[in-house]
Amino acid sequence: MRPQEVVHSDPEIMGGEPVFVGTRVPFKTLFEHLEDGATLEEFLESFPTVEREQAVAALQFACDAVITLADSDRRVAASGTR
Repeated sequence: MRPQEVVHSDPEIMGGEPVFVGTRVPFKTLFEHLEDGATLEEFLESFPTVEREQAVAALQFACDAVITLADSDRRVAASGTR
């Protein structure tokens, strides 16, 4: 899935907070539920308007962002400029 199929922000929906496309479910709610110990299945049961594919893609995008950030930090550290 492309990012624009997973999450978007619209000032008219939840005051512009990023939400899963086609829902009013804030993107961060997925991470809050996982942080609290819920499984992905429990999250999806609690928020049936979020598609499984959207939630899995959101997790993958977050993983990719963290890896990109870590790689960037590693490159900066290796170059000696901080």
